[in-house]
Amino acid sequence: MSDAKFYKSPLILRILGLGKPYFVKTPWWMKAVFPSRLWKVKTKEPIIYLSFDDGPHPEITPFILDELKKHDAKATFFCIGKNVMLYPEMYQRILDEGHRVGNHTFNHLNGWKTPDPAYLADITEAARHIHSDLFRPPYGRINSSQVKSLNNAMKYQARIVMWDVLSGDFDTGIDALKVMKRVLRGAGAGSIIVFHDNEKSFPRLKGSLPAVLTALSEKGYRFESIA
Repeated sequence: MSDAKFYKSPLILRILGLGKPYFVKTPWWMKAVFPSRLWKVKTKEPIIYLSFDDGPHPEITPFILDELKKHDAKATFFCIGKNVMLYPEMYQRILDEGHRVGNHTFNHLNGWKTPDPAYLADITEAARHIHSDLFRPPYGRINSSQVKSLNNAMKYQARIVMWDVLSGDFDTGIDALKVMKRVLRGAGAGSIIVFHDNEKSFPRLKGSLPAVLTALSEKGYRFESIA
């Protein structure tokens, strides 16, 4: 079976937790299947690694940055290349305020549905605007042949960053309170948590992010970007 057919099969989607419903807390066995990808940072210190996908955005990114600043928090923004081109001032503000950035492709492509040459060319185009060795595949979907060619596409020794906790802020079937509870239940030392810097997720992000930052700060956690 080809990579494309393997990864698109309903059974595999369910096994990997990438169909519906999705995993909020990434199970240990998924990390074992793809051990070379960064799912969680190994640390015993009370550190949380917040990440935000899909920006920058002229209204949502400033909201995120303002909330992070209130808690002296650093985060990692996995940016879409075309959005960096559209909103360079927002991208620069992310960098100026001490956060890290990562490549999230130029057009938010699904690696399982995109031929390898087109997918890798899209990553290369994003890398012209996003100078980072960090890469997060949109939807978490990238096949083995694309992984093998990733370093050439990005011009770096690329690191694929996944997640330990998926906030679900993109899920229109839940509200901000449910997002907050999910994150607080799943978060622990070294957790990489995914939120989204986009319009679809904003109704839930704006209600959950301030509460998550406050609650985890009160528990003694600090927030750092992925090194």
